[in-house]
Amino acid sequence: MISTNIVKKLKEIIGGENLFDSPESRLAYSYDSSPINAPLPDVVVRPSTAEQISQIIQLANAEKFTVIPRGSGTGLSGGTLPSENSIILLTNHWNRILEIDQENLSVWVEPGVITAVLQQEVEKFGFIYPPDPGSASISTIGGNVAENAGGLRGLKYGVTKNYVLGMEVILPTGEILHTGGKSVKDVAGYNLKDVLTGSEGTLGIFTKILLKIIPKPETSRTFLAFFPTMDDAAKTVSAIITAKITPSMLEILDNTTIRCVEDYTHIGLPIETAAILLIELDGKKSVVDDDALLVNEICRKHNATTIKVAQDESESVKLKTARRSAFASLARATPTTMTEDVAVPRSELARLVSRICEIGKKNDVRIGTFGHAGDGNLHPNYMTDKRDAKAFARAEKSIIEVEEAAIDLGGTITGEHGVGLYKKRLLEKMVGSPSMTMMRTLKQMMDPNNILNPGKIFDLKPKCEGPLPTDREQIKKFEDVAWI
Repeated sequence: MISTNIVKKLKEIIGGENLFDSPESRLAYSYDSSPINAPLPDVVVRPSTAEQISQIIQLANAEKFTVIPRGSGTGLSGGTLPSENSIILLTNHWNRILEIDQENLSVWVEPGVITAVLQQEVEKFGFIYPPDPGSASISTIGGNVAENAGGLRGLKYGVTKNYVLGMEVILPTGEILHTGGKSVKDVAGYNLKDVLTGSEGTLGIFTKILLKIIPKPETSRTFLAFFPTMDDAAKTVSAIITAKITPSMLEILDNTTIRCVEDYTHIGLPIETAAILLIELDGKKSVVDDDALLVNEICRKHNATTIKVAQDESESVKLKTARRSAFASLARATPTTMTEDVAVPRSELARLVSRICEIGKKNDVRIGTFGHAGDGNLHPNYMTDKRDAKAFARAEKSIIEVEEAAIDLGGTITGEHGVGLYKKRLLEKMVGSPSMTMMRTLKQMMDPNNILNPGKIFDLKPKCEGPLPTDREQIKKFEDVAWI
């Protein structure tokens, strides 16, 4: 438990009105969108400047307590959950768009800017910020960068890391780092912004972020295609990509998800259909028109029973509702819904879909699957009740088996949600021992006291005395006693 003396020092740094230690405040910041139970933080702090964060980090190093950065708390892997002897450091109130630079196609933002707000603001100037996570209306840019968030437009436009140009970061030592910038080309030294993007709050706290924006496409076309089997839908995805068409969205929903979405939204989805593809094309009107005809033909060829085409923007938004409400719809259907995040090469999508169905049936677990079919990233949702120990155990067993299936198919245990606390059990199996050694060594050297978001991604044993060895054999011996 953090001492009253440390609390006093924290108040001196940020002011008493920006420190919260009531039971209600501590409870409110003890969970995120994952199903993981965590201890209460000792206090919650709301700094207002980079210098204050730096001082808090320096105090943490001196007094040996841990600091957990937090935006909106929408993460699904436990990345913002507190640990013992920890404080939660809030950044969601840092919500200003500092600059929109049209000439350099860039924006400076604070970490607490809501993703959808940024998207709406740059569209006023004829641009788009492409990363579009399902939680865009509530997630923050800082959290998106920490987790390297993807989203519905990932197939054509990429993920968050493809749009991070630079940042101001408070390092685990309290130093303030500036890296990157508006230059289109820059290969001076290591690419530190890419190391920090996706580091899940373990290597630094973002205070300013420079992002790339792009011109808004001339037009777009949105439609839903309905299929009698998930296999038909998955094979349609491969056929569209093979035809050299790159939709801006290519999303999939299975029957379980369709039924839950319709029960929640009442938008008229046929609940007997096995699968739906949400497809959006954008770009030059002539190209979009040609691609739409070809995509329609491919869907029909792969047994699509119905294709609904949006006639205007409002109808396009309505069609997208089916996908955007998927998680909320599944979450309300059972007491506990665990949303997973696996990805495979697109060519293996149909096999992954099949394996998920087999695992659900074998373990008697209801699984609702949706996701970014175009980039092979699926979100199986395990619908259970945490109060039923046996049912919950079957769900957790299924999660591990699906993650292992993704690895076997040449994929990954997480496409966009991050490792956090929830997925680290299979990380070494996926990436291998040399990769784990490099990641742990980087963490140890940047954060020698392990004060910044400890336990996320991987665990560290108490460090050995003395400097890190450099000889390969010595390193191996050191690992045996120093690392978990």
